[in-house]
Amino acid sequence: MWLAILAVMLAFALAGTAYIVCGFHRFSFLKKLGNSHPFLAWLAAAGIAAAVCGAWAIVNISTVIVVMVHLFIIWLICDIIAGIVRKISGKKPERNWSGAAALVITAVYLAVGWYFAHHIYITRYDIDTDKNIGDGLRIALIADSHLGITLDGEGFAKQMKRIDELEPDIVVVAGDFVDDESCKADMERACEALGDINAKYGVYFAFGNHDKGYYSDGYRDFNEESLRKSLTENGIVILEDDFADINDKVCLIGRQDRSVEDRASMLTLMAQVTEPHYRIVIDHQPNDYDEEASCAADLVLSGHTHGGPLFPAGQIGLLIGANDALYGYEHRKDTDFIVTSGISGWALPFKTGAVSEIAVIDINKHQ
Repeated sequence: MWLAILAVMLAFALAGTAYIVCGFHRFSFLKKLGNSHPFLAWLAAAGIAAAVCGAWAIVNISTVIVVMVHLFIIWLICDIIAGIVRKISGKKPERNWSGAAALVITAVYLAVGWYFAHHIYITRYDIDTDKNIGDGLRIALIADSHLGITLDGEGFAKQMKRIDELEPDIVVVAGDFVDDESCKADMERACEALGDINAKYGVYFAFGNHDKGYYSDGYRDFNEESLRKSLTENGIVILEDDFADINDKVCLIGRQDRSVEDRASMLTLMAQVTEPHYRIVIDHQPNDYDEEASCAADLVLSGHTHGGPLFPAGQIGLLIGANDALYGYEHRKDTDFIVTSGISGWALPFKTGAVSEIAVIDINKHQ
């Protein structure tokens, strides 16, 4: 889905770039230059657009596309509004106010998106259950760190210290810990930071669709085996269509990612779990709600969607059935579902439709 969205955005970016060049050409200093040197004026307008692209190309090409698409759409809206005002007033403005407004609005909008992507919030949930879970259970949930885009290894380690201060009983990593662009040094430092968390029942990991890598060995400087080794050496428990009894009251079930063809059904996994247990399922992609609810899972934890980081990408994912939920809490039958927006982002340093977060879930016996 994301590749299709990026392809559409690339087409918009190319068309938008031409529109933006024309918009820059309407600024008075270039219009004056155009009176005597038309070609030079158009070259300067194209040069300004290229400079905008080049500045963001330092991050990656996806970021360039996002910036140009946003600038194009906002500039087009500003031009439409300016056209309506001009028609009503009957006056043609001497300056390119719509262009200036588009540049300011885009800069502010993406600056806010940059802040939301890089500033990590703590989001809290309180869940009641009729099952006996003792004195309660605190879960710290993270997903989608995609190491390298907004969090390197050291940045990730600082966030793990924040989690440690929250005194969780369990830490859950719900997939997409790394990406194809991640480097081994960041991966190893992040694994070490996870292992340093003093969680009562430990740290549990389920793979996401990016963790094992989409490309062949050699694309990044570590492979799936290196990731597994680093996780296990730091005491992190990997669950792949498997379960772990946390104590005699709580069971944690980690599913293979939906992208794995032969992953076990929820019914098969649940058959292995003792009935009285409070059953927590880690499923990276929130895409199997009906089966998970019908199998009476108590709590399902997911990531993957990033909370819809760029409006309206997440909403499109819901409409086409790519996901059952986009963000937050939902209750179906006797099952609670939580989707985190993730501690970082994939490929882009902006979140304009969500924030980066650590989710803290307190589960208590219903009074």
